[in-house]
Amino acid sequence: MQRLINAMTQMITNYVEYKKRAKERISMSLKEYAKKRDFSKTPEPPRRSRGKAEGLRFVVHKHHARNLHYDLRLEHKGVLKSWAIPKGISANPADKRLAIMVEDHPFEYKDFEGLIPEGNYGAGSVIIWDEGTYFLVGGEETGQDKKMTQQLAKGHLSIVFKGKKLRGEFYMLRLSKNEKQWLIIKKADAAASQAGKLR
Repeated sequence: MQRLINAMTQMITNYVEYKKRAKERISMSLKEYAKKRDFSKTPEPPRRSRGKAEGLRFVVHKHHARNLHYDLRLEHKGVLKSWAIPKGISANPADKRLAIMVEDHPFEYKDFEGLIPEGNYGAGSVIIWDEGTYFLVGGEETGQDKKMTQQLAKGHLSIVFKGKKLRGEFYMLRLSKNEKQWLIIKKADAAASQAGKLR
């Protein structure tokens, strides 16, 4: 009986440690985001992580900063992995659009719209251009978070979007010369279009 109690106590201790380490990883992931912002001067949300999972979410922000660009954000382990896409996302499989990986953003940022005041990082207007859910091809077997970790490490994401504008499968490929630079390319599927840039 004592052996069973000891085993259960150890299991609980291990679980508490696991949750603590997960929170620490999220905190480190959002450190760069917080470092660039003064939350007393910008309406952007402070660094907090997501609570319970309700399916993987994505958002694309249209950001009128110094230069107009689009920010793709994918939920992963309680934060939003983020890429700035200068020319926007194209539905034409022939188009290869540059996507620059930037700092992780807090999960609450998926709902953010507003004006970032002058003098702040990323000053300019931000609107939600599209949002919805996504899944990674092959993640059904291994779990989506695990698949995302694997695909990020390999530098090749296969993503199926279920948004209002972003639909179907896209590939994201990391360029070997610079780990921050990726390409986003539409797969030739039923949602592809020769029209090019999605509006």
